[in-house]
This record gives sequence, structure tokens and C-alpha cells, in this order.
Amino acid sequence: MKVKVISRSVDEFTRERSQDLQRVFRNFDPSLRPMEKAVEYQRALTAAKLDKIFARPFIGAMDGHRDGVSCMAKNPNHLKGIFSGSMDGDIRLWDIASRRTVCQFPGHQGAVRGLTASTDGRVLVSCGTDSIVRLWNVPLPTLADSYDSSENYVEPSAVYVWKNAFCAVDHQWEGELFATAGAQVDIWNHNRSQPVHSFQWGTDSVISVRFNPGESDILAASASDRSITIYDLRMSSPARKVIMMTKTNSIAWNPMEPMNFTAANEDGNCYSFDGRKLDESKCVHRDHVSAVMDIDFSPTGREFVTGSYDRSVRIFPYNGGHSREIYHTKRMQRVFCVKFSYDATYVISGSDDTNLRLWKAKASEQLGVILPREQKKHEYHEALKNRYRHLSEVKRIVRHRHLPKPIYKAIGLIRTMNEAKKRKEARRKAHSAPGSVVTRPLRKRRIIKEVD
Repeated sequence: MKVKVISRSVDEFTRERSQDLQRVFRNFDPSLRPMEKAVEYQRALTAAKLDKIFARPFIGAMDGHRDGVSCMAKNPNHLKGIFSGSMDGDIRLWDIASRRTVCQFPGHQGAVRGLTASTDGRVLVSCGTDSIVRLWNVPLPTLADSYDSSENYVEPSAVYVWKNAFCAVDHQWEGELFATAGAQVDIWNHNRSQPVHSFQWGTDSVISVRFNPGESDILAASASDRSITIYDLRMSSPARKVIMMTKTNSIAWNPMEPMNFTAANEDGNCYSFDGRKLDESKCVHRDHVSAVMDIDFSPTGREFVTGSYDRSVRIFPYNGGHSREIYHTKRMQRVFCVKFSYDATYVISGSDDTNLRLWKAKASEQLGVILPREQKKHEYHEALKNRYRHLSEVKRIVRHRHLPKPIYKAIGLIRTMNEAKKRKEARRKAHSAPGSVVTRPLRKRRIIKEVD
């Protein structure tokens, strides 16, 4: 008769020094642990519930503006600094760590419509409805990794007056040029008071403009005639144009996939496009119930944040149709601008109630110093949730979000309207000649035509 016994060498399982890791023998044979899946499923449920318990995304508000916050800009060379402009012409530099105003830029006579920082982070460019472009010298951080607050007010280093109001501005990722959006797209140089080049396609005003992060000579702009146009500085005329059913309020390029961009539309959806093929969108991101006002990508390129007229902030995966997070507060009004921090940890939103709000990109993430054992525990919980995310109970807990009552009712109304449209389309197709009624997907339905 054969008897199974455990036979191990003492030399292999004895530590030579006390600092050495203790070797542990593990047998992963599933027959030895028949309850392994049940135990892991219960742990996945517990991890999903703990995420809901510790979900505290709101960190704090930064107040100081006297009117609604209309635009924001990040400093490429300093993580803790962010610029904001308001409807009364005030421009401020904030220290996110202390959530206080570092200095003020007595900016414009009207609303500030655009802010952007140069590649080296030393020059701030602002424009507004007073038809003026101003250049500012940004105060540098001190050795203590904080801004020097000795200069409360900063005077502009250059002032350029133009003949029309401006709606947006953006700086090249690598270079000395910046573009303004107004009656047309104008390309400016830091050292010249006149535009070095101008692009115009049609007579409608341009709403937003963004430079491509990979190709510094390519930029995209959206206009009030519902068009999205791609320009190339090396060409004398615009390159491509697509016209949609509703206008686009903002555009953001994916920093990891520079050929792709996402447009924040007036119909409450965001549309991701491939710049080489504009006849259909790659993905439609739906969840907002009102116009999407601003959009910004995470530095990782895997997510983007949107701010909407429905007084909410949402975070979408770059290839997902629905948001993974929705942030809202009782006092937050219409959100006009949103930004991802350069370390992809925080989200900053500016709204009509004169406040900037700081949020965590992951609602249940633990801030501060995390011990190695805690980090391994968080990674283990994430792995468990990913493994069992398709099961109904885990899926229900992970997907559940509390919605404000107006948004909840609006979502129900939109769902009813969409179902009525589908029934109408199905009846029209059933009572028509075969092939006479063609149902277009939503990726193509909202696009009228593409122009080369």
C-alpha cells in the first residue's frame, strides 16, 4: 500500500539570514481547495461594498472669484498650479495643495474666454470678449515647492488688440505659436502684435481650438455652424471638415493616441473621432442630459472628464459608451470648464457659482502615504473586482451611482423618447418596401456630411 506524505528538504526552507524572505510552499491544485471560488466571490463583494463606503470624491472648493468661472489652464511645469478666468475679467493662479490664490492677473474688461500656458510654463496667454490678447509672466515656484506669494498682482508683459472678440486660445505643445478662435482661427507668435497666419472656412464664428499633442502643426477647431475643422499650419487652406447636427462646444486630443480626438457636443453626447476618417465616429459617449461644455483627457489617455450644463461632472473611459463616475454637489451650478491634473490623480471643475472644486479621479482612493501591505491589499481587491465584474451582484454594486433628482428624471424622459423613436423606426421599416428604409447607427446618424 502506498501512502502520500509531505517530503521537503530542510535546507531549502531554512533562511540563511533573518532578513531573508521565508519560503512558503503553495500547491495551487484546485481539488485541494474546493471553496476557493466561493471565498473569492465573497471577497469581491466585500471589496465592491468597501469602495462605496469609502467613496469620498470631493476634496474642497476654491473660492475667490466674484463671477462664474469660464475657463481654466494647467501649468506644464508645475503640478500644483492652475489658472482660472472668470466672467468679470479676473484671472487667478491657484495653489492646489493649499487651495488658495497665489496671485491675481488684472485681466480683461469683459469675460475671459480662453487661457493657455506656454510649453515652458513661463508665459500665460489670455483672451476675452474685449478683443484683447494679453501675455503674462508666470511667477515661478520657490525652492520649497510652493509659489512665491510676494507678488499679489502681476502686470501683463504684452497686450495685443485685435478687431474681433475671442472665444478660445490654445498653445502649441512644442513651439512658440498659439492660436485664437473668434471670427476666424488666427495664429500668433509671442513676439508679434499681429497674427502670422489666419484660417477661415465659412463665415461663422469659431468656438474652440486645440493643438495636436503629437503633430505641433495640426490643430482642430469647432464653429457655431456645427462644424469640426482640422487645420494644418503647413498648408494655406484648411485640411478637412465635418458637419454635425448640433454644434461642438469643446475638443480634446488623446495624448497617447494623437490621431484621435473627442468632441463635446451640444446634444449631451461626446463623440470620439479618428482624425484620418471623419465620416463616422469611433465611439459615442452618452450619459449627460444637457449640453457638454468642456472636456479634457487624462495624461494616461485612458479616460477623460466632462463638465455639463446639467450641473454634473463625469469621467468616461476613452473607449466606453457610459461614464464610470458622476460627481455633483447641491451648490454646484452649470459647469463651464474641467481639467485633469497632470498626475491623473485629481479633477478640477469650474462652475457658474464662482467656485473651483477639487475632486479625486478615483472616488475611493486613499490619499496620503500608503504602506506596502496596504498597496498590495488595494491591488488584490481591484483584481478580485475585475475577475468577478460580470456577475450580477458585483456588477450592480459597482455600477450604482446616486443621481440628483432632476438628472434622474431627465434620464427617464430621454429613455422614453428613444424607445418611442425606435418603435416608430421599426414600424416605418415594417410597412415600407424592403431596402427602402435604412437605419443608420448613432455613430453616423449625428453626422451630416464630410468636406475635404
